[in-house]
Amino acid sequence: MTTPTQTPAPTPASVTDVPAVVEETARLVTEHYVFPEVGERLAALLRRRLAEGVYDTATAEELGARVTEDLQSENGDLHLRLKYHPEPVPQEQGEAALAAMRRRFDASLGGVPRVELLAGGTALLELAPFLFPLAWAAEPLSAALTLVSRADRLILDLRGNRGGDPETVAFVCSYLLDERTHLNTQYARVGERYDQFWSLPYVPGARFGGTKPVSVLTSGNTFSAAEELSYDLQQLGRATIVGETTRGGAHPREGWTVHPHLEATIPVGRSINPLSGTNWEGTGVRPDVPCPADTALECALRLASGA
Repeated sequence: MTTPTQTPAPTPASVTDVPAVVEETARLVTEHYVFPEVGERLAALLRRRLAEGVYDTATAEELGARVTEDLQSENGDLHLRLKYHPEPVPQEQGEAALAAMRRRFDASLGGVPRVELLAGGTALLELAPFLFPLAWAAEPLSAALTLVSRADRLILDLRGNRGGDPETVAFVCSYLLDERTHLNTQYARVGERYDQFWSLPYVPGARFGGTKPVSVLTSGNTFSAAEELSYDLQQLGRATIVGETTRGGAHPREGWTVHPHLEATIPVGRSINPLSGTNWEGTGVRPDVPCPADTALECALRLASGA
């Protein structure tokens, strides 16, 4: 009898120069974090904790966790992290997150894992695990949104969506509105720039339109760009949010590789909704109809039936 060969567990990635990784992270936070004064205080905290030996560690994963805890200690900004990647990541700015996303894109049918016609002419469209960059996702999203355009009602399931691209948010919103609409403005610290995001005057395929009922399902894991999609539609009065309060991350971020397995992800701006004048940072998007995430679909169907 032969014993099956087992694949050995990967050796945890080590960090040979912890001070260099922490110092580079502190520098990036100081130069790029959307709130400069907070960035300076957090950089000082990292350097103090380094001197105290808090970051003496054998693995990249442990270092990432300890630095992240300190980075989030002042204002709880969930986009501000020293993120560990199990796979080695590219050196170019922003490429670490894109590489991780790319591995998930094909496995999720381009971010559209479920399209289903339910009873009563209601279509269910799940967008997960990310709102992928529009250059990748426009084709599968257009196909799915065109397919559900014939339904009487739409349920948009974002319970498992962890974020993505604001241009993709605008693309999805464009299918649910009749007129070109200002959705969001992003302030960028570098250059003191304000970038507006609007729904598109033209979309490939057919629109669901701006009058038929839309419900959006959320959970405590719904995050970042998925929160923006929920918030934009809620502020416009275009959708009813059903489920749980979302995680509360409204700051657009950039990523810098500071180690083959570590990415400093730093919020470089903040979102400003044109109607509320604010965003969902730290508070999450609060549902119009609160219920546990695992029962949100059933709740939305009851609303659709008038029960």
